[in-house]
Amino acid sequence: MTTTDENAAPARAGAKEWAGLAVLALPVLLLAIDLNVLHLAAPALGADLGTSSTQLLWILDVYGFMVAGFLVTMGNLGDRIGRRRLLLIGAAAFGAASVVAAYAPSAEALIAARALLGIAGATLMPSTLGLIGNMFHDPKQRSTAIGVWIMAFIGGSAVGPIAGGLLLEQFWWGAAFLMNVPVMVLLLAAGPLLLTEFRDESAGRIDLPSALLALATMLPVVYAAKEFAKDGFEPATVAVLAVGLLSGALFLRRQRRLDDPLVDLRLFRSRGFGAALAVLLLVTSALGGMLMLFVQFLQMVEGLSALESGLWMLPGVAASILASALAPVLAQRVRPAVVIGAGLALALAGAALFMRVEADGGLAPLIAGTVLMFLGMTPVAVLGTDLVVGAAPKERASSAGSLSETASELGSALSIALIGSVITAVYTGRMAAASLGGGVPEAARDNLAAALASAEHLPEEEAAGLLEAGREAFTQALNVGALASAAILLAAFAITAVALRRVPPLGRE
Repeated sequence: MTTTDENAAPARAGAKEWAGLAVLALPVLLLAIDLNVLHLAAPALGADLGTSSTQLLWILDVYGFMVAGFLVTMGNLGDRIGRRRLLLIGAAAFGAASVVAAYAPSAEALIAARALLGIAGATLMPSTLGLIGNMFHDPKQRSTAIGVWIMAFIGGSAVGPIAGGLLLEQFWWGAAFLMNVPVMVLLLAAGPLLLTEFRDESAGRIDLPSALLALATMLPVVYAAKEFAKDGFEPATVAVLAVGLLSGALFLRRQRRLDDPLVDLRLFRSRGFGAALAVLLLVTSALGGMLMLFVQFLQMVEGLSALESGLWMLPGVAASILASALAPVLAQRVRPAVVIGAGLALALAGAALFMRVEADGGLAPLIAGTVLMFLGMTPVAVLGTDLVVGAAPKERASSAGSLSETASELGSALSIALIGSVITAVYTGRMAAASLGGGVPEAARDNLAAALASAEHLPEEEAAGLLEAGREAFTQALNVGALASAAILLAAFAITAVALRRVPPLGRE
């Protein structure tokens, strides 16, 4: 390795690195498509598999739980065995698990398949971010590369609704998973040709007890948060939370004592590192579940098809593309906290519009709110990720990337779990208070998808009453979910204003 004077300018990336970036964008593009298509497919698979509201939430968020639980371990594994190698192994596993999910015969089988997808997905994101950190040493180029990486996710968000809507108009919900296979095949073919292997030659073996403690921390805490939102302080929930917190304390204690820890706690000494992680966690916690509600509202309250719902997502995606292009440029001229704070203010305005949505009030506040939330969320994703990766030493780029993705994936999983649980609680409470006929099945009071299915088998007048009550209850639940989202965004704004205000513009020391 050639050494340079510490004051010399960082080496600039060439054509091979930029071509490699295109390859690294493939799994990000895929995961964005997969997420959007799955939200569109949720009503269909819920009806086909006869899922309860709790099962549907698990189908949507068990992937995020498993990714969050395994990301740190996989990021460190990539440091040791090679980030390109781990990326390709993960791509093969993700493609195989997608086929299993597509043909799942029951809700339980689909939940298990989604868990496998989460473990495989945990290998993809830290590998791509770690490789970007190694390939692009110049701060401005790295910022642009991460912007492209985020743009790939947004591009998938743009393609996903249209492609997914068309796909679901013609095929069954399993096609949403089969879309993953050709993208993974392309990644497996192009990766060895365009990506240079990177590994930390000084890294030792992965500490297995640390990996197990990380998983024993993440899963119980997330599960307890989900159950608390639904049932309150039940003894079993408190016990599970205690296990997770104890495991977390043991994990942190062990990391401080190891010479080569799974999570290098020294990273948190870097300016802006911990605050950027916290803001990423909070913002994804606030907004992930709102996307789920947006799609479900369009299909189940407004009565739109999957394709129509996908098309109505495009204004928000277009706003996000614009923000992803502007955020890195603005952050090179003003402090990132200003750009992130302005974005959070827009997202708060979007959440406020969601609170005003009515069951028969038209699409205008819903679409406008979604545009503002996409516009406000994107600077956090682009700049927060860049702050995290840029603050880490080169040899720990993959580990830093895994922590960044852990925050994002954990936030998304928590959002679907917590906001979804709040929605379920509000919906069931409103339906319990509604005056419904004696022929309405109990399942209709559990979730709107079941209410829509039940209405098809009821007398016309009774069906009309059930549909009106169900749609009104879901809309009120969406309003409450938006209020919870706004509270989380306010916390993120406060952290940005206090802890990130001294971080200089990108590219400046």
